[in-house]
Amino acid sequence: MTETATPTAPPASLRNSPGLGPMPDPIPRTEIIYPDSDGKPMADNTRQFRYIVTIQGGIAALFADRPDVFVAGDLLWYPVEGDNKIRAAPDAMVVFGRPPGDRGSYLQWREGGLAPQVVFEVLSPGNTVAEMTRKFLFYEQYGVEEYYVYDPDRGSLDGWIRRDGRLEDVPDMEGWISPRLGIRFGLEGMDLALHRPDGRRFETFVELEQRAEQATQRAESERQRAESERQRAERLAERLRALGVDPDHLEAD
Repeated sequence: MTETATPTAPPASLRNSPGLGPMPDPIPRTEIIYPDSDGKPMADNTRQFRYIVTIQGGIAALFADRPDVFVAGDLLWYPVEGDNKIRAAPDAMVVFGRPPGDRGSYLQWREGGLAPQVVFEVLSPGNTVAEMTRKFLFYEQYGVEEYYVYDPDRGSLDGWIRRDGRLEDVPDMEGWISPRLGIRFGLEGMDLALHRPDGRRFETFVELEQRAEQATQRAESERQRAESERQRAERLAERLRALGVDPDHLEAD
């Protein structure tokens, strides 16, 4: 009976033997690419886009002086190193404990292991129940603390907050204040209304521009009024001088 030898690695003395030639280098591991885009548009319509930009911009402005708050819109988030299929792109997300700045995607293992604590989704007619269920389970599994969903077409606002490792429903979103952000939620008719801690409402870019223009116009009106008053005072002083009265030394009765 012939015994079958068990294959073993060659001894070190034979690895570089002149007769065998040098041993080939190990096959390099394939680098995993984490794409910056999933090929989907940021928004499906102008209304959804407007809300996403208003939410992201309003939160970024609120924490503009904080060096440890990162705010992004429609940025791919990869929570697991080595797997580029596990990912999500929230319409807006906030990470406390990470610096602001540009990123192509959010690679959690390069961000101190911190998951976004707050996530927003603004629905469009193209969103399905199955898709939103997958997103909910993703956010619940990977550590989101607060999750908010606004549907402009239905005028509905829903929220969930993490308790005991799970995302639990916020019973009433009207007047709800985010524990992390400090902003107040509500609806004005069917429109989403977010208010800063000082009571100011989140505004669209157009609204901000209009308010800035109004402030500029008020300042210009005040400047013109002051200039008119100065000129009137100068004319009065000239008349007094013509009458031989020194306007700088008038005595009050």
